[in-house]
Amino acid sequence: MGNLKLKDILKLGYPNNQSINIALEVMKRNFATKNIHFVKSLLKEIQQNPENFEKDLTFGQIAEALLSSKKTEKRMLNTNRATFQIFGNNISDEAKNQLYTALKLPIETQGALMPDAHSGYVLPIGGVLAVENAVIPYGVGMDIGCRMSLSILDTPISYLDGARDKYEKALAEHTKFGMYETHKSHVEHEIFNRDTFDLIPILRILKGKAIKQMGSSGGGNHFVEFGEVEITEEDKQINLPKGKYLGILSHSGSRGLGAEIAQYYSRVATEQCPLPKEAQNFAWLDLNTHLGLEYWTAMNLAGDYASACHDDIHRRLVKAVGGRVKARIENHHNFAWKEIHNGKEVVVHRKGATPANENELGMIPASMTAKGFIVRGKGNPDSLNSASHGAGRAFSRGECRNRFTQNDIKKELKLKNGQNNTNHLGKRNFRMPVGSCQSSESFP
Repeated sequence: MGNLKLKDILKLGYPNNQSINIALEVMKRNFATKNIHFVKSLLKEIQQNPENFEKDLTFGQIAEALLSSKKTEKRMLNTNRATFQIFGNNISDEAKNQLYTALKLPIETQGALMPDAHSGYVLPIGGVLAVENAVIPYGVGMDIGCRMSLSILDTPISYLDGARDKYEKALAEHTKFGMYETHKSHVEHEIFNRDTFDLIPILRILKGKAIKQMGSSGGGNHFVEFGEVEITEEDKQINLPKGKYLGILSHSGSRGLGAEIAQYYSRVATEQCPLPKEAQNFAWLDLNTHLGLEYWTAMNLAGDYASACHDDIHRRLVKAVGGRVKARIENHHNFAWKEIHNGKEVVVHRKGATPANENELGMIPASMTAKGFIVRGKGNPDSLNSASHGAGRAFSRGECRNRFTQNDIKKELKLKNGQNNTNHLGKRNFRMPVGSCQSSESFP
């Protein structure tokens, strides 16, 4: 691109305001290797007809700056909280106070806390927030589109004990966890052919990492496990007779792709949307702006990528142990959805909360010593059609490290597995037996 400078852009007819800085940044990001005359001709075309480029993922930010002369002004919080509902009796004051701050945002319409809620970085885990025509990158969270995925196989459940070594070997060889573990071979998934990776600069940079991490899982509370699935009643959605089946259950998200999208757009939102100190991380992007559209597009791609990772994990395991998938149940959290509530469209953020629209199936795992549940949504408007994400957390991860040793955990797992006679094995950063799952109705 040569030595394109701000004065060159001014000479093209650009106003002497933020638009020239944005134009320089966008062109350097996208056309660093192009001839300077080609770059100037593009900039001139945008300057002459900015309305033609408003929705363009590459040039929309320049067009928006040319069409708008608004100054960035500090937003103030409302005095009163928006409507909310808290489910559960043992939620910490810290988690409640995080929701209370969110409820004072001028874009806020409604909120809720799920029974398993506990404090998070911005929104509490188990927090649900509906806002008007905006998205809060930090409210969605770092692990965009994190999800539960359950495959129910036609394999007899007796195989889990009879061929235990085979299932343990499959988990050891075909699951990868944490920042640095990746598979040696990678599949050609359709998601990498999407032009979204080329249209948004940060996605173009992250594409290589996303390919490398395909089919792997994050650290923390992410896991992959084989276990027993009990269907307790005939169900048209699951379409399986009553009985016990072998299942594969996984929990993980969008890996480095989602984390870096979250970090980048959270920083951008903070610059675009200054708020009082206690609420600064709730900075939002207006969905009518280019940056709002850009984040929304990137968020949805990260969610689809997370789903593709689960597909690859389950494919590898089924190939290793045999059997056919008879049913699949999947739901995600750490995401934002456009939904109709109280007669108007809002953007619902579910941070560690499960979508529970009426009759929607989902999967809520329990702790490592208890059964999880296949759930059916009730469509409760007080919860913004949401339910729990998991078993909840009595102690933070740091406090658990101080309170419990590895031996304590192993003894507890051995005791509980002996009591409930589960037939399970799993991999969560280390191998441990885990709980089974059964069908049930969801809550709230």
